[in-house]
Amino acid sequence: MRKMLSIVVLLGANLAAAAQTDMPKPAYDFALPREERIKLAESAAPPEISGQATVYLLERSGYVKIREGTNGFSCLVDRQTPLNLEPTCFDAEGSATTLPTRLYVEEQRAKGKSEEQIKAEIDEGYRNGKYKSPSKPGIVYMMSDKGYLLVPGTNKLVPVPPHLMFYAPYATDKDIGSPPSARNMPRVIRPGQPDAYIIVIPRAR
Repeated sequence: MRKMLSIVVLLGANLAAAAQTDMPKPAYDFALPREERIKLAESAAPPEISGQATVYLLERSGYVKIREGTNGFSCLVDRQTPLNLEPTCFDAEGSATTLPTRLYVEEQRAKGKSEEQIKAEIDEGYRNGKYKSPSKPGIVYMMSDKGYLLVPGTNKLVPVPPHLMFYAPYATDKDIGSPPSARNMPRVIRPGQPDAYIIVIPRAR
């Protein structure tokens, strides 16, 4: 939920202007036909990138690799909460470090564990070295126009504008000058965490 609050603050005007959508059930992407699910995952990055990336699809037991890529990128529909729908493409660094935590989360959700249990296990994994934070700069593409986030404390989903994220382990807003919460301004999400990012929304042309 901390990440959700950060993103809602960041997107500010974008979310205020967006139409909210009632979602009576989780936005499981495995409810879509297979080819649509692949296209949804690939929509996170330009086709020159996502077309050569490894692709994961969410099944009821967790993520399943359905294509081995050739460029080091990995694309999937991420779910930072069970209601979110976040087409995402990690670069090679993120595929080696952050992606394993995402795969673990869905595997544990499928086993019926609570979000609190899963978070505690991920946190412990970073502490004991099972998981590693990114060791160098890199990019996460989230350029799809089909992403949705849950508004904390409600049953509403809001569309997320296409954006880019850059690895910034343990960073906070102070590290980037605490910019105002305004359109097109960068913001740190998951502040202080090993998988913190700087998020940037490209200006529309």
